[in-house]
Amino acid sequence: MSEVVLRKTIGRVGLIQINRPEALNALNDDVMDGIGAAVDTYERDDNIGCIVLTGNERAFAAGADVEYMKDFDFQEVYKGNFISRNWEKVREARKPVVAAVSGYALGGGCELAMMCDLIFASDTARFGQPEIKIGTMPGAGGTQRLPRLVGKAKAMDMCLTSRMVDAAEAERWGIVSRVYPSDRLLDETLEAAKLIANCSLPVVMMIKESINRAYESSLTDGLLFERRAFHSTFGLDDQKEGMSAFLSKRQPAFKHR
Repeated sequence: MSEVVLRKTIGRVGLIQINRPEALNALNDDVMDGIGAAVDTYERDDNIGCIVLTGNERAFAAGADVEYMKDFDFQEVYKGNFISRNWEKVREARKPVVAAVSGYALGGGCELAMMCDLIFASDTARFGQPEIKIGTMPGAGGTQRLPRLVGKAKAMDMCLTSRMVDAAEAERWGIVSRVYPSDRLLDETLEAAKLIANCSLPVVMMIKESINRAYESSLTDGLLFERRAFHSTFGLDDQKEGMSAFLSKRQPAFKHR
């Protein structure tokens, strides 16, 4: 049996690929455990500064695997902590995670992409939360992250009518950061991830933490958090190197400390 999650290291970038093409990369415990294990590995590796998560040209992930979960009952999903047990690894990563989305990102696939810090999409990408069609609702953040990205009205539209949006509309709405032709998507995503990974890792992590803080605190508290993080960068070797390199008109050689 082929591996359902593939890993590859490209310089300081860790690439994770969902590999269930016969099921349009539908998400089950094997897939999510594999993604979680890969994230943990890259989080522990000081030589990795950014993570990329992708699928294939037809689908990033066409949702949670309905065949896998159709017979679950309440006790099983509640006691087994379904979704919370292993899906949260992507959200909990301290290093940036960039989703490269082609084709379908529906239901759990859309939610998995939204757990990432950036979404780059191909012009073939389609995003949607169609759970209402199968008698259930989003359960991995669709009713929570989506309104924060697109606002209440558009989130209601997607979740209540199961409307799919294409890459151009997703970019206008703020779900997607960039859109590329499908044959360029992964290369462009890896190039951006390489740029991030070659910056000072402590600073990259502080920026991610500070932006995420903006969604969970008042402006006053968020500004204080940002200010203290900014102050702390002056204790880094990389701050001294970065500013010296700027004044010397050369490229910095960050040591990620």
